[in-house]
Amino acid sequence: MTIQWRSYTTILVKYLKPQQAKVYLLLGLLLVSTLLQLLGPQIISSFIDGVTTGATVPALVRLALLFLGVALLGYLAKLAETYVSENVGWTATNALRADLTTHCLHLDMAFHNTHTPGELIERVDGDVSQLARFFSQLVIQVLGQVLLMLGILVVLGFTAWRIGLAFTAFAVAALFILIYLRDFATQQLKEERQASAALFGFLEERLGGTEDLRANGATAYTIRQLFVFMRTLWEKSMRAASRAAIFSSVIVVWFQIGAALALAVGAFLFQRQTISIGTVFLLYAYVDMLENPLMLLTQELQNLQEASGSLLRIEALYATQRTITDGAGASLPAGALAIEFADVSFAYGAVPPDGENADNKNDAITNPALTAFSLQLTPGRKLGLLGRTGSGKTTIARLLLRLYEPQQGVIRLGNVDIRELRLADLRQRVGIVTQDVQLFQASVRDNLTLFDATIPDTQILDVLETIGLAGWLQALPDGLDTLLAGTGNGLSAGEAQLLAFTRVFLKDPGLVILDEASSRLDPVTEQLIEQAVDKLLANRTAIVIAHRLATVQRVDDIMILENSRISETGSRIQLAATPTSRFAHLLQTGLESVGQ
Repeated sequence: MTIQWRSYTTILVKYLKPQQAKVYLLLGLLLVSTLLQLLGPQIISSFIDGVTTGATVPALVRLALLFLGVALLGYLAKLAETYVSENVGWTATNALRADLTTHCLHLDMAFHNTHTPGELIERVDGDVSQLARFFSQLVIQVLGQVLLMLGILVVLGFTAWRIGLAFTAFAVAALFILIYLRDFATQQLKEERQASAALFGFLEERLGGTEDLRANGATAYTIRQLFVFMRTLWEKSMRAASRAAIFSSVIVVWFQIGAALALAVGAFLFQRQTISIGTVFLLYAYVDMLENPLMLLTQELQNLQEASGSLLRIEALYATQRTITDGAGASLPAGALAIEFADVSFAYGAVPPDGENADNKNDAITNPALTAFSLQLTPGRKLGLLGRTGSGKTTIARLLLRLYEPQQGVIRLGNVDIRELRLADLRQRVGIVTQDVQLFQASVRDNLTLFDATIPDTQILDVLETIGLAGWLQALPDGLDTLLAGTGNGLSAGEAQLLAFTRVFLKDPGLVILDEASSRLDPVTEQLIEQAVDKLLANRTAIVIAHRLATVQRVDDIMILENSRISETGSRIQLAATPTSRFAHLLQTGLESVGQ
């Protein structure tokens, strides 16, 4: 598979342009290093001729000291070149990692449902790491070796123009071979990176479910699957390595022929007394030096092939664009927000509204999560959503947050089509607490504000007091600066859930969604949070998604979903008082869970 040179130049310009000063310094060091390399053989040639012609010892000593000085300066220039190039490379690749991470975070939830975190980690870190050498060494080495090669050919031309012309043709032929074979292993290296990403995705998923795997006796099966992924990676790696070995072997053979020719030509000219013994050395040394840049070019082109595979995958990731984008920037009214779903139908994995074949609505709404769903909720009203798992309750919350886009229908918030809102504005006015609380390896403050430095500590402390966590905070060794583990170790399930409630309090939203938010709370903690929840829902519109009937005792209206459709809806009090209603039946039978 061939990758366009424009892709290389585009990424180079984008990530090296902010480092222009370092790049210019690097080019200067490269030029100095090249000149010093060319000067070394000249000094040795003069030394050899001096010995054969009877030069004085002081003159020979000066030549030896000059050679040592040039070698030392060359070493220092190479050291400085390496340091600056690595600095440039790491700066560029870290910027690329940041851009890729940002891009992934903004992609639709549908993308994340089909790509495991392990796979994305491999793309963001593994593929970018393959490009680190592309930024730090590859371009500089290629440019440096081309300069050295041109310098060698120019010096050979001045020494003996026929020899210079002959070896120029030799070098051009070698370059032609390199260019012709530059994509010889690109496809195989890309497949190797893909196999590595699949292995990382498998490991991330299985290690995350270690407890369930062991408890249900699936360890042996997991190991067998691991062997399958590892064998696939091994096979892809062997194919890539074989192609790379063939590529390098061609160049090695070519330059063995060149070395033999250099020795033969030098011996022939010396016997005819056309050149001195020092010039014979100079000829051989430069031809030998000519081999080094071309061999390094071979290595760098192999590295370029590895970079090509990574760059192809990075471009493919960048080519994946989100379909859910910011609206024109309409504004929402202050306070509690009205909700309206107008004939909304949605299916996970279905064709998006503006996608290919979107006019075929029967295909777009196969296996729906919601079908012709309509809802109107006035500002400040509280709705309890009941239904079995998979009935569409959580889907409603996701659609309100525009994590997904419905295939049919319109959703309005505060009488504004949510597609007209900026995503940040929408999600600032909608607060959600779910059953699973995601905590980060960061301070308590950052976990509560989600890294928003504009929220003052006084506001955080007031909310914690309201929630009932003031005593918990005082017991922490460093207060708001106390670091939490990313997994939430050290916190009870109830404390983690209370921190999630605190996050919503800090947003001060106009709509609150509680998605089975109290399911993880023990009775004592649940009692503690009741008063806080009442305050949270006061003067706000709310949707309470629940399996347990006790959870919806504070709501105004009830809606029961079955098979992606509304089975029953109405005032909670009226439904409870109607003997024929489904809700009344649930209350009369005393079932704790709607799913029973």
